Amino acid sequence: MTDLAKLPVTVITGFLGSGKTTLVRHLMQNPGGRRLAVVVNEFGDVGVDGDILKSCAIPDCPAENIMELANGCICCTVADDFIPTIEALMALDPRPDHILIETSGLALPKPLLKAFDWPDIRSKITVDGVIALADAEAVAAGRFAPDVARVDAQRLADDSIDHETPLSEVFEDQISCADIILLTKPDLAGPDGVARAKEVIAAEAPRPLPVVEVAEGVVDPRVILGLEAAAEDDMDGRPSHHDDHDDHEHDDFESVVIDIPELSDPADLVSRIEDLANSQNILRVKGYASVAGKPMRLLVQAVGARVRHQYDRPWKPDEARRGRLVVIAEHDDVNVDAIRAVLAPAEAAE
Repeated sequence: MTDLAKLPVTVITGFLGSGKTTLVRHLMQNPGGRRLAVVVNEFGDVGVDGDILKSCAIPDCPAENIMELANGCICCTVADDFIPTIEALMALDPRPDHILIETSGLALPKPLLKAFDWPDIRSKITVDGVIALADAEAVAAGRFAPDVARVDAQRLADDSIDHETPLSEVFEDQISCADIILLTKPDLAGPDGVARAKEVIAAEAPRPLPVVEVAEGVVDPRVILGLEAAAEDDMDGRPSHHDDHDDHEHDDFESVVIDIPELSDPADLVSRIEDLANSQNILRVKGYASVAGKPMRLLVQAVGARVRHQYDRPWKPDEARRGRLVVIAEHDDVNVDAIRAVLAPAEAAE
């Protein structure tokens, strides 16, 4: 790449728990000959995703090429955070060949695309493509509206009626902005679920979009990198629910951080997270835990009541063995005391 060539950027969007970090980790390890840089934007102030990716750093994507913007949507903090971060990556020596931006699961991609029109960077970078990840099982289950089929029918009958939930608007905006859809976790959805998810995506997409089934983030980088979409020049072709607004807010959602005591059995934490999702409508839980007698840290990732956990790395000698979980839900469903009582009952009783 010459200094005059625009640096390609791929925006990776998708709802909470759709598999964005898993995809980025796969691309880092299989860059297709590119030297990558990564920007991770998280909702909540515990840098889970950034820490996971830094632990996977390799020569083609070293740790210094991975930058994290936590507790703030980059589409809302362009001047303060986003532009300086991009400029810092472009100034690296050697310069990256390609930048991956993993957005928060609550981020709207179109306002981020508008940031690429800023004078300081518009002549230096281009949006190679927008990749939207969709959880096949969740989409098939219609979790973005109380009754997806009925809402779709009502919207078709009367465009002035708005029966959508905030979650559905985020999902639809991500689909509308995408150049390609990765349908993740197809094994959990099964053939019927995958077919239903594809129907939902086709109904929401403003134009025909390629949909690729992906398990565990494994996809040939040639499929999603090098699209040359120049998405920043195609804003009208990417409609959004928020096109008539000067800005947008994330007040529909809230995140809280819960410190949890050391565990004797990970299964107990899994059970508590499942109870929390079912009783308090929690969308997402992610973070770390310490397990008594175990030298490694326990990584916890949950989407609703579906919980995954694994030991990801040894505790560092100078690192406090403590557990911290980020809990994300719609604003009206967040009761900090009730959440703490479930996840950290010993502390809640003190």
